[in-house]
Amino acid sequence: MIILALILGAAFLLIRTAPSRQEEGPVVITYWTHEDPNRTPFEERLVAEFEAAHPGVTIERVTHPSTRIAERLFTAFAAGQGPDIFHTQLEDSYSYVAHKMVAPVSLEALGAKTTEELVDRYVEGALDPVLIDGTLYGIPLEMLNWCIYINDRIFRDAGLDPDRDYPKTWEDMVRLSEKIVRREGEVITRRGFDFRYSDYLIGLVPMVEQLGGRLVSEDGKTAIVGEKAWLEFLHFMQAWGPGGKNLGSPTYPNARFLFNFDNDEIAMIHSGMYQQARIKADNPEFYESGEWRVVPFPVFENGVIDRASCFYGQFLMVNIQAHERERFYAWKFIEYMQQHPEEYLDIRIIQPSKALMESSMYRKTPYAEVFSQDMKRATVVYHAPNSTALQKLLKTAVESVMLEEVSPERAYAILKAHAQALIDAE
Repeated sequence: MIILALILGAAFLLIRTAPSRQEEGPVVITYWTHEDPNRTPFEERLVAEFEAAHPGVTIERVTHPSTRIAERLFTAFAAGQGPDIFHTQLEDSYSYVAHKMVAPVSLEALGAKTTEELVDRYVEGALDPVLIDGTLYGIPLEMLNWCIYINDRIFRDAGLDPDRDYPKTWEDMVRLSEKIVRREGEVITRRGFDFRYSDYLIGLVPMVEQLGGRLVSEDGKTAIVGEKAWLEFLHFMQAWGPGGKNLGSPTYPNARFLFNFDNDEIAMIHSGMYQQARIKADNPEFYESGEWRVVPFPVFENGVIDRASCFYGQFLMVNIQAHERERFYAWKFIEYMQQHPEEYLDIRIIQPSKALMESSMYRKTPYAEVFSQDMKRATVVYHAPNSTALQKLLKTAVESVMLEEVSPERAYAILKAHAQALIDAE
């Protein structure tokens, strides 16, 4: 995992020694983003409008699968060929800030006289993760957290009342899933719930925190804190998997991609507010049916902390390799994107400006209050130069107990040793 920092450090040197791009003539800005069929036509319109208002400037918007964009960004930056504008989840993008591979925000381009003035446009704390020693390195495309989506039809089909029986605890989630699950032999054909296995820092670390554990100690010197909590969590995940109660697995299709189609394959998922727009686009009948709902993130019955899913940001950042003119117009385009918060809200992308979050439009958005209340129980996702590497270690630990018959005790010992080595190397 130390190799990650070495490669990014080498990429930084390559960027600093790369030749400057053209200082005159047309400006071409490459913008990398993840695939989102609801956001694409809207942002393509913004691109066209911005290009019309700025002759000679071209924005090349390039999409990547959400599960691959972090890897592709890493490869591109390591080769000194990163895009001019990009965003990915905070835990993946923070390394670019830490290794000085992104440019400070242009106050001029964003129409602000001071950093404080710009920060004050957003809700308290929204820009803290990218505000380093008084310098700002990103602007949020969105700020979000996850709650639990429920398909009421499947609940009733399993003899459950969604008004009364929705899961309040993780133990409830097990009991409900045992009633909902269907199998052909050992193969699950209908899941009650399943996790987002690619996002351990956002969705699963809070479960450990509920039990009193931590990913990293408060002083940042000790990894995988609280043996009892970590073992209880790993035992829970082992029991969830195919070698235990067989309620779900990382080997099955991503649950949130199935939920929208109401095809009797998944009853519950955890996802952000953006899921609503995707339901509407994929299955208008289901969206309008009133047969789905959103409820808070569960806790453990014996939990010691009331912790919800982490919140995180998709921060728009600008490659420091770009020439000054390119960087200026990149930030100008980002500023233009920030001028349309209500249209982003239409597709359930939440730009955390004070104006939007205090608006009647936001308050009237379905289940906005559930997400807002869970945000109060949440902490920001762990973000550090080693966050991507730590997430890979968590993935290995959890999937080893679920799929490889590794004991939770053994998985915990390996995770702690490797994570501590990562911390010590910083």
